[in-house]
Amino acid sequence: MIETTTDKLRVQLHGHTAIVTINNPPANTWDDESLAGLETLIARLNTASDVYALIVTGTGPKFFSAGADLKLFASGDKSVAATMSQRFGGAFEALANFRGVSIAAINGYAMGGGLECALACDIRIAEGHAQMALPEATVGLLPCGGGTQNLAWTVGEGWAKRMILCGERVDAETALRIGLIEEVVAQGEALNRALVLAEGVGRQSPPAVTACKGLIQSARHGNIGAAYTAEREAFVKLFDTRDQREGVNAFLEKRAPNWVNG
Repeated sequence: MIETTTDKLRVQLHGHTAIVTINNPPANTWDDESLAGLETLIARLNTASDVYALIVTGTGPKFFSAGADLKLFASGDKSVAATMSQRFGGAFEALANFRGVSIAAINGYAMGGGLECALACDIRIAEGHAQMALPEATVGLLPCGGGTQNLAWTVGEGWAKRMILCGERVDAETALRIGLIEEVVAQGEALNRALVLAEGVGRQSPPAVTACKGLIQSARHGNIGAAYTAEREAFVKLFDTRDQREGVNAFLEKRAPNWVNG
């Protein structure tokens, strides 16, 4: 059984999928406790061999997450800023590096650190009423949880500059058009759609998914020649796993594979 270190995050298992719910109403803001809790939770999920996918969503119908609790920064204390930037960075880097597939089920407003959380996920599904923005500069701050990097990588430099430098907020349809999200669904359906995708992950070999995810994300840095070599080496390394033999033989025997994640 996987447990969290804070009531501000809830976790439940649905087959091979862990559903993590941001539970800090009314706006599901992030603070030191919940960010530390997320980092610890991801570490625990990485050691849970029967968890293949992770879904992040928010409590209630209005907010996925409104981002940081700005009361933390009202005093202008630089040491608080240093601590919180490390907390945001550590938590969302841990989420981005989760060994399985992570899906953001965006059930409402995803603002600031809320959108950064979604950007740290592999796939984003948003409900039609969702709104997304990185408005930190409007309050004299900047996105410190990977937002300047992940948004630009996801939507391109132009739209990243519109959203970060001009403070532009986008709705779900615009987010779909610019590639910020992969799908728009009706209100109340993001989690269900994410679970369907997660079930698809469960039909894949977990070691193969982990290797593929790392290779895809390596395109963000390095050079393509080195990535081609790493891709071939990773392919051969999969032959050290039981799941490789199981997958091929299950196909040849016309049956569903029984993955052991090893």
